[in-house]
Amino acid sequence: MLTWITENIATIIICTALITIVAVVIACMVRSKKKGKSSCGCGCANCALHGNCHSGK
Repeated sequence: MLTWITENIATIIICTALITIVAVVIACMVRSKKKGKSSCGCGCANCALHGNCHSGK
């Protein structure tokens, strides 16, 4: 087992870093959604789909 880890340490580190980055991005998206912010970053005034995003409000 130890030899497998030492042979694949670079792959393990890269995969761990990618999983961490994806988790942070998802957490930021969830926080923004809970705050009611738009996912595109711009206002809804000129958006063609503004009625679909905030139809419950």
